[in-house]
Amino acid sequence: MKLESLTKAPEAKAKKRVGRGPGSGLGKTSGRGQKGQKSRSGASIPAWFQGGQTPLYRRIPKRGFNNARFTIRYATINVSDLDKFFKDGDTVTPEILKERNIIKKQLNGVKVLGNGELKKKLTVKANIFSTAAISKIEGAGGKAEVI
Repeated sequence: MKLESLTKAPEAKAKKRVGRGPGSGLGKTSGRGQKGQKSRSGASIPAWFQGGQTPLYRRIPKRGFNNARFTIRYATINVSDLDKFFKDGDTVTPEILKERNIIKKQLNGVKVLGNGELKKKLTVKANIFSTAAISKIEGAGGKAEVI
């Protein structure tokens, strides 16, 4: 190392001292300009803020994957409807329910719910039963069979 090859160390940049009078060039408004949201203390506006108008991400329609198409939907029928539309000793199947227009669509199957009373002895064949429906069908002397 030679004495003439030495260079001065780079000086650290001095901290900007704002609000120290008009002579400093950063007095009065301290380099923030006049009024407005950015001149106030604590102002931090996110980069995506668009001045209060509806943001772009909310104006554009949603796209992408959704599990809604894979939900299993059942056509439902209550025990009270079975009591109303069928005679004692009948067998109830989803096909018969569709034929008689008791249910509009079979969807992914038929679910029997336990709302109402059942006084007739029926053999009910469906895809799924609620626990209340099973107890009411069997309580009336019928059978609940899962297809």
